[in-house]
Amino acid sequence: MTSRGLEVLPGVLLTAAIALVATGIGSVLPVLGSAVPAIIIGVLLSLLRPRIMRTHEKTDARIQPGIAYSSKFLLQLAVVLLGVQLSLGSILQVGLESLPIMLTTLTVCLLGAWLIGRMLRTERRLTTLIGVGTGICGASAIAAISPVIGAASAEIAYAVSTIFLFNILAVIVFPVIGHALNLDPHTFGLFAGTAVNDTSSVVAAAGAYSTAALGFAVVVKLVRTLMIIPISVGLSVMEARRDGNGQRLNGKRIAKLVPWFLIGFIVVAVINSTGLIPDAPREVLVTLSVFLIAMALAGIGLSTDIPALRRAGWRPLALGGILWMLVTLTALGTIAVTSSFA
Repeated sequence: MTSRGLEVLPGVLLTAAIALVATGIGSVLPVLGSAVPAIIIGVLLSLLRPRIMRTHEKTDARIQPGIAYSSKFLLQLAVVLLGVQLSLGSILQVGLESLPIMLTTLTVCLLGAWLIGRMLRTERRLTTLIGVGTGICGASAIAAISPVIGAASAEIAYAVSTIFLFNILAVIVFPVIGHALNLDPHTFGLFAGTAVNDTSSVVAAAGAYSTAALGFAVVVKLVRTLMIIPISVGLSVMEARRDGNGQRLNGKRIAKLVPWFLIGFIVVAVINSTGLIPDAPREVLVTLSVFLIAMALAGIGLSTDIPALRRAGWRPLALGGILWMLVTLTALGTIAVTSSFA
């Protein structure tokens, strides 16, 4: 373990330094959060890596293990710690009200990603990342499913950037929509928590609408994060069937397919529900999970294949835009049908 720690230390320190800078940027510009600046800084530095390798090959070789460690293990650990933001009580209370809208928007989004992705001929894994990121919770969902489907760094970077673009549009457009439809704060919180992806963007959009809308929107968003679990398990099964040469999937094999970090996510949420985690340590764990995601995305950015991003072209961006509009319209339509308007 000591040997492994020393091996990954240089690269981990680099991703931590990037995460610190990204966290500072996010504190000044809360709408950005820390995830997007981290991956952007990582991508920018990755552009310099070929030049660095030519003059400092040993340095590049020393940081590579830590970059890979950050982008994989630390990413999975961050997903586990996300469970500390949820309790069974809040899940049940908010879930009963928001579940019809969550399920409807998620179904429409995933079906839309499959159909529109095929029409646009976007790559399968990139389509999945954008679809799940749009339908569930942006960078956190992308972080959770990327190891499940074996997504490449370039695909993760493109998906996170695409989701972020439409999050920014949501922050601007959603309060306008809410005022135009005369939504009460509770209903707008339900709308924003369901249709905006990243937590920081949910906070920005709901906070711009009203303080009363903010608290409920955040809880809805956190409950929505739970959708990561069934989607990840389903994707695990699909990947196994795709790579298993038609082998039959029994209960034992399916159980082995459940990623360890999703089990950890559930365990942490259950422990948090018991009240065993005091407020101060909980806040520390929440902050740590956000910081680890920033470190992981920094690692992903550093290992991004820029030519692969260029080859992806405009189609994934168009897919993200169409799915964003579908989710927004579906959320509003479902709220109207379920008589949630004031």
